[in-house]
Amino acid sequence: MQRNEHQESNQEEEPVPGMQQLLDNPFMLLFLGVLFPTVFYILWGIMEIISIPAVK
Repeated sequence: MQRNEHQESNQEEEPVPGMQQLLDNPFMLLFLGVLFPTVFYILWGIMEIISIPAVK
């Protein structure tokens, strides 16, 4: 029984991986879920505007 308690305490002392911390944080997920599409569509729009041929 003492051995199980020791194993459980070792598991609690292990550092939490960064990806798990990210996925456990709903506000960070919300921020990233708004940020990435916004940046993507802005860049896409800039590329579309640049690709319009100039009027002679």
